[in-house]
Amino acid sequence: MRIALTHNLQLSDAEDEAEFDRPETIAALADALRSLGHEVEPVEVSGPASRTVARLEALAPDLVFNTAEGRRGRFREAFYPALFDELGLPYTGSDAYVCALTLDKQLAKMVVAAAGVPTPQWAFIDDVKQLDPSALRYPVIVKPNYEGSSKGITVDSIVEAPGALVARVAELLARYPSGLLVEEFIVGRDVTVPFLERASAATRGILPAAEYTFDPAVVGGRKYQIYDYHLKQFAYDAVEVKVPADLAEAEVAEIERLTAKTIRALGLRDLGRVDYRITDDGRLYFLEVNALPSLEPGASIYRSAELVGLSSVATVLEAVLRSALDRRAIPYTVARRRRRARPKLRVGLIYNLKRVAPTRAGEGDDEAEFDSPKTVAAIREAIASYGHEVVDLEATRELPTILPAAAIDVAFNIAEGFAGRSREAQVPALLELLGIPYTGSDPATLAVALDKAMAKRIVREAGVDTAPFAVMTTGRERLPQGFTFPALAKPVAEGSSKGVSAASVATTEEELRALVRELAGRYRQPVLCESFLPGREFTVGVLGERRPRVLPAMEIVFTDPASEHPIYSFDEKLEASGKIRCEAPAKVDAALGKALALAARRSFAALGCRDVARIDFRLDAAGRVNFIECNPLPGLTPGWSDLVVIAEGAGLDYRGLIGEILAPAIRRRQASQRADADAGAKGDERA
Repeated sequence: MRIALTHNLQLSDAEDEAEFDRPETIAALADALRSLGHEVEPVEVSGPASRTVARLEALAPDLVFNTAEGRRGRFREAFYPALFDELGLPYTGSDAYVCALTLDKQLAKMVVAAAGVPTPQWAFIDDVKQLDPSALRYPVIVKPNYEGSSKGITVDSIVEAPGALVARVAELLARYPSGLLVEEFIVGRDVTVPFLERASAATRGILPAAEYTFDPAVVGGRKYQIYDYHLKQFAYDAVEVKVPADLAEAEVAEIERLTAKTIRALGLRDLGRVDYRITDDGRLYFLEVNALPSLEPGASIYRSAELVGLSSVATVLEAVLRSALDRRAIPYTVARRRRRARPKLRVGLIYNLKRVAPTRAGEGDDEAEFDSPKTVAAIREAIASYGHEVVDLEATRELPTILPAAAIDVAFNIAEGFAGRSREAQVPALLELLGIPYTGSDPATLAVALDKAMAKRIVREAGVDTAPFAVMTTGRERLPQGFTFPALAKPVAEGSSKGVSAASVATTEEELRALVRELAGRYRQPVLCESFLPGREFTVGVLGERRPRVLPAMEIVFTDPASEHPIYSFDEKLEASGKIRCEAPAKVDAALGKALALAARRSFAALGCRDVARIDFRLDAAGRVNFIECNPLPGLTPGWSDLVVIAEGAGLDYRGLIGEILAPAIRRRQASQRADADAGAKGDERA
C-alpha cells in the first residue's frame, strides 16, 4: 500500500512548534510502516495548502497516515482531514468535525458532561471583563482553550485565591486571545487512557491507563504536581510513564466506563488519548481529549498497547491502518496489493553537463554553473524513485531537434543555457513552444532574475531593501548619490559567484573603476557595483507556486578573522576552504526570522518565481535585511549545494526536495489535461 505520512516537523524549541513531530519520530513511523511492507512517502505540510495538494496529487497515495497538527487557528487540527475528504483520500484518525471539537477544550467538556462524565467546574474567558473570580472554587488552573502539548501551562498556572486571578488571566489572554479555560484544579494525579480502536475487542479499543510520575529532583519543590510545558518540552527525562497506572480494580472499571462514554460522545476514531485527574479517594474528572496523540517512541499508547499484545511500533500502526480501512470497507489484504491510478510519467531531465572543471583562480569557469554527472545521476535516481521513467536530455544546440521526438510528459529542467542575459530562459521557452509542462520559473522570470540589477530594481519596488548600486560598462560612469565605500563589483549576469573573489571589494573609487574594467573585459558584460553591506549573510530556500513555503534561512558564517570585508566568493562555492561555515537552520531570533521570510516571499512574488528559488540576503549596519540576488535555478548537488543543505536543515531529504520541485509541474500537467477535456466536452455540446 502506498502511504503518505503527513506531518508537521518540529525544527526548533519555539512554542508554536511544540505540538509538531521531531524528525526522529517521523523517521521511526516511516520505518515501522515500511517494515509492514508498505511504500511510505513523508509529506511535511507546513506552508500553503496548494503545495500539499500538489504533492498528494503527484503521489496518489492509497491512504494518508495523518499526524499533522496544523499551524494556526482554532480549527487547525481539522484542516487536513477536511482537505483529505475533499481530495477523496482515505486517512487515519478522526474526521474534521471531531478534530475541531476535541481541540476546543470547553466544547469537548460540554459534550462529555452531557453524556454523564464528571468534569471540573470551569469558565471560558476570552475577555477579562467576563471573569467573575468569586464564582469559582479554588485553587483553579488557567490554560489556553485551543492549545495542546501543555502550551501556556506553567507552575504559575495554578491560582489559589481570587486576588491573583485577574492578573493571571489578563497576562495569558495577551498571548492566547482566542480564549482561556479557568478550571477548578483537581488535587490528585494525572492519568491518561490511550485509545486504539482495533487493539482490543474486549475493551472496544480502550487500552490500560497510564500515569505520569516526575523526578523529585526536578519537581520536588512544587506544591502541585502538574505535567506542564517545561516538563513536556525540555525536562522530559524527568517524566516517567507508568503502565499500568496504580489504580484499584474498581477505579479501572470506572475509567473504562467513562472513557467508553467519552469516545462515543465525541466520535473519536482509530486512535486517541483521554486525560483525567484522579483524586486520592478515587474520584475521576475528565480533562481533555487528544485526537492526534503523540506517536513518538516511548509514548503512552505504545506502552499500554504492549499489555494487550501489540509489542512494537509497527503492530500499533498496523492496528491504526486496519481501523481506518475497515470503516471504509477496504480490506487490508486487498489494500496492500492495490494501486491507485498514478500514471507512470516520462520525465525529461534537461541539463547542461560540466566537462571542464574551473580552478580556484576562476580560470575555465565557462561551465561553472553546469552540473556534474554525479548531480545529474542523483536527480535521475530521485525522480525514478517515484515510479517515473527518466529520459536524459542534455541541453546542447541539438535539443530543439531532439526534444519533440523524446515524447516526454513533463520536464525537470536544470539547464543553464549557453550565452546571453536570457540564457537560462532558452530551454523553458522551447518547452513552452512545444506545450511541455516543466519545473521551475518561466522564461520571463529566469531572464529577469539573471540580470542582478534588473532584479534589484523590481524587488526594491516591492518593498525589499537593497544596497545602493550602479551598473557600469566602461568604468567611467558616474556613481549615484548615496553610493558608499567599500563597494563590491561583480558581473551583472552570472551565477555561482563567478567573478567574485576576495579582490572584488574596492575601498576607493579608483579601485572600483579598475575592477569594473577588468571584469567587463573578462566577462563581456556590464558590471554591478554595490555598496558593501557589513552584516550577517543569509540564503533562503523557497518552494511552491502562488503561496510558497519559505524554508528556514541558512547563515553563511565568515570565520576568517583576517578578512576585513568577507564575502561568499567563487572559491568558497567551488570547494571548502575553512573560511566559512553554513548553519542551517540559522540561529536567528523570531523578529529576524520573520523579516527574512517576509523578504524572501516578497522577492519570490515580485520576480514571478514558481516551484523553487534560492534568495540571498545580507544585513546592513543597522541590521536591516537587504536583497542580494535570486537564483530560480539553484544548484542541486547532494550534500553540497546551498538549497540542498537548507532543505536538510528543514528536515527535507534530497529525494523529498526533488519530489517537492517536481510535484507542481505534474499538477500543472493534470490541470492542463482537465482544461483540454472540458474544452473538448463543450465543443461536443455545441456540435
